[in-house]
Amino acid sequence: MRSDVSLRPLALNKEMSHAPANLTAKADLADAVEAWFAYLANERQLAEKTREAYGRDLASFLGFLAVHMGGLASLKTLGELSPRDFRSFLAARRGSGVSSRSLARALSALRMFFRFLDRRGILKNDAVLAVRSPKLAHGVPKPISIDAALSLTDDTSAGTHADAPDWVLARDAAVLTLLYGSGLRISEALGLNRAEAPIGRRDVLRITGKGGKERAVPVLPVAQEAVARYLDLCPFALVSKGPLFIGVKGRRLSARVIQLLMQRLRGAFALPETATPHALRHSFATHLLGHGADLREIQELLGHSSLSTTQIYTEVDTARLLKVYDDAHPRAR
Repeated sequence: MRSDVSLRPLALNKEMSHAPANLTAKADLADAVEAWFAYLANERQLAEKTREAYGRDLASFLGFLAVHMGGLASLKTLGELSPRDFRSFLAARRGSGVSSRSLARALSALRMFFRFLDRRGILKNDAVLAVRSPKLAHGVPKPISIDAALSLTDDTSAGTHADAPDWVLARDAAVLTLLYGSGLRISEALGLNRAEAPIGRRDVLRITGKGGKERAVPVLPVAQEAVARYLDLCPFALVSKGPLFIGVKGRRLSARVIQLLMQRLRGAFALPETATPHALRHSFATHLLGHGADLREIQELLGHSSLSTTQIYTEVDTARLLKVYDDAHPRAR
């Protein structure tokens, strides 16, 4: 094998445990990619899942170039790419059934990589900036009604097997109550350890969300009671640094269990397909906004880095805004 070709998987450090194992390139480009992933993990501190997705996107792009250019890519190859080459890559991905959202993320990853190369003085090629991102369908969060949310958290028995033990019912109720009552992501709720259990005087959780962003989240008394009941009934001896929520085999509870629970509850309560665990987080934000909470406050509670991400909930709350208009405008009286 030629010495200027690298077929090794990227393996930087523990932060890079999800680097793409199928990324192939000439040695100079492989080294630049390693430096970029180190930058993403250690300086940008991007979430592991985000880095993993970017790794897949870059691996796909370099795999395309190997065919498109007739050989493994090098830094020289990247420096000579034109906007047409990037458009060809997007067209090939589109032809294989990749969605517009995934294409937009891939293009974003490539732009970030080329900016990194430019800022580090490795190479400069602005061709990728001349390529337009695919148009994305405008979507808004789909919360469930207040009554439905209360029903889901008050009675999880409709979503479990008839012979499910009481501690499992209590566990499921505690998880769903935290998702709706505190606006947690399912990964955040199931990632809690026993020492972090919001019981007694602990009415605030310190949550580390996407991108390592930490936030303080209040816990309602009803959620504290639900967690306390689960702990009272749980037959396992939970250790301080171990998981708070566990499955029937004593291991950390899988998100899939809660997703299946919600699927069965949808049927029991005649809810739409959009009623997922994440919909409870959407409902948390929408219902707060509908009762007068400030967008900035909701942004902090959800852990959004940008207010623009939170502002999408204003589109969901059209009914409240129209009511404010009717109550306030002289011509509406």
